[in-house]
Amino acid sequence: MAKTPASDIPDDIRKLSFEEALAGLEEIVQQLEAGQVSLEESITIYTRGTHLRLHCQEKLRSAQEKVEKIVAAADGSVRAEPADIQ
Repeated sequence: MAKTPASDIPDDIRKLSFEEALAGLEEIVQQLEAGQVSLEESITIYTRGTHLRLHCQEKLRSAQEKVEKIVAAADGSVRAEPADIQ
């Protein structure tokens, strides 16, 4: 299956908070696991789930870029630098 670029995320999903997108993704997983939807509906909600996952990844990446750690130098000065979170 072709990889979906983050730029293809629909506007309605882009407006969601991380928590809202994650809740939507969890709902989709439950629907798919239950097997109570038609094949065509499964494809539609799977595609939406892919967009929600990408949106969540973007939100996490953005948050990670904003996190800084405080570093004390040998001379006693203090500075902030990007945290290396992996």
